[in-house]
Amino acid sequence: MRYLDNYQPTPFKQKTSIFDQNRADLAVSFINCLKHTKGQWHGQPFELIDWQEQIIRDVFGILKPNQARQFNTAYVEISKKQGKSELAAAVALLLTCGDYEHGGEIYGCASDRQQASIVFDVAVDMVDQCPALKSRIKPVLSQKRLIYKPLGSFYQVLSAEAYTKHGLNVHGVVFDELHAQPNRNLYDVMLHGSGDARKQPLYFLITTAGTDRHSICWEVHQKAEDILAGRKIDQTFYPVIYGAGENEDWTDPKVWQKANPSMGITVDIEKIEVACENAKENPAEENLFRQLRLNQWVKQSVRWMPMEKWDKCRETIDPDDLLGRECYGGLDLSSSIDITAFVLVFPPKYDDEKYVIMPFFWIPEENIEQRVRRDHVPYDVWEKQNHMQTTEGNVVHYGFIESFIDELGTKYNIREIAFDRWGAVQMVQNLEGLGFTVVPFGQGFKDMSPPTKELMKLTLEEKIAHGGHPVLRWMMDNIFVRTDPAGNIKPDKEKSTERIDGAVATIMALDRAIRCGGNMGGSVYDERGILVL
Repeated sequence: MRYLDNYQPTPFKQKTSIFDQNRADLAVSFINCLKHTKGQWHGQPFELIDWQEQIIRDVFGILKPNQARQFNTAYVEISKKQGKSELAAAVALLLTCGDYEHGGEIYGCASDRQQASIVFDVAVDMVDQCPALKSRIKPVLSQKRLIYKPLGSFYQVLSAEAYTKHGLNVHGVVFDELHAQPNRNLYDVMLHGSGDARKQPLYFLITTAGTDRHSICWEVHQKAEDILAGRKIDQTFYPVIYGAGENEDWTDPKVWQKANPSMGITVDIEKIEVACENAKENPAEENLFRQLRLNQWVKQSVRWMPMEKWDKCRETIDPDDLLGRECYGGLDLSSSIDITAFVLVFPPKYDDEKYVIMPFFWIPEENIEQRVRRDHVPYDVWEKQNHMQTTEGNVVHYGFIESFIDELGTKYNIREIAFDRWGAVQMVQNLEGLGFTVVPFGQGFKDMSPPTKELMKLTLEEKIAHGGHPVLRWMMDNIFVRTDPAGNIKPDKEKSTERIDGAVATIMALDRAIRCGGNMGGSVYDERGILVL
């Protein structure tokens, strides 16, 4: 059996507490009897990595004088791909089967049931690979529950509806990705008073850094930092943070090591190097790299498009050269008093060609001067230069736009028009009546992330041509993107300081062009999957 070399108990051990070698050895031995469940490690014994073993020995081996565990809460904040889910599943099984707690209730929590099921599914696979546990555990998979028959204890997944969780008699909670909690309700219910009837409840919180500094995770993160720095004392709270400092050089491999204690074991340095190179080219990817790879708390939204890269794609476009060509449209109506955008994307017919972007914009005629004064944006100049059109009145005249699109359809082969469902019902019906194929396009992460990342990739590779259209350039420069816990991105209309309608329409049209367009043998998504930078 391999044990951690030169193990020293945590400095947060109380003067009155003791380190019980046997209790620590039992916890480590239990986990080492489990097996890994993923990739090349599948079926191999779970030999704890040094940082993991330090946590297990401290949490399960340091006791109060009454022989109960000193620590009730363990907060572990660490980068992605460090073996976090496997460790959380092992702790859940240890609390359920190896803690000698009759009728123990151990719960897996996360932002939603699907996220909590990730750790649970790992635990199920571990049980299947361990004959001693498999013969003693009754799985009730429809309820996401594992029952340990000798003690009558169980491990079960909970969803995030906190109001249904009052009255639980908690022995253990494994809280995955605390940073993704939409509010503090579930955390408060599970950690405040739910384990009062137990001698040594354990709340095991494991997460990657987040973006919301008004969240419960940021609150717990700050407490952990204060304890680590000696600014606060809480003898029941065990803090672990592996991350890069706020002012450290995020491109330095020595800094990567600080945030990735499993580097070279569960994650290859080459993958981090590739991710770093992508991040150097792209502000949005820098944000993701720093959050997910270096475990730094970053801003939720970040200015996205590197305009010097965008400007390199300003190749002149001759509309006559595109006559009869297949293309795909994106329509963002926005508000009737604001800018409406329609963008055509022409997919390449051959490998050495580029995606051509042709945008059109409309604004109400009567309020253009007022908007120039208010927004300090040259709408009037763009209108005179034919980069933007006006419609009569003080609201955008949708009938004019429908006629304009109908005329475009006589010049170009518009195969589909993607649209934001919001506020577009009547125009969609009218366009369908004109013979166009119109498809709804969701504005959430699921639909927006793949083409948003693809637009950045094509821009960096100079595989698009947009003719330097000044209105579209202005909107691209306005984009801020929002990131979700899985690393998906989407344009953030709330954080973007100015209009981004044309950028959103471009992204929607590009998605349809990639999925359906050209003579290149199908969608790029089909060939290599969704791009994750």
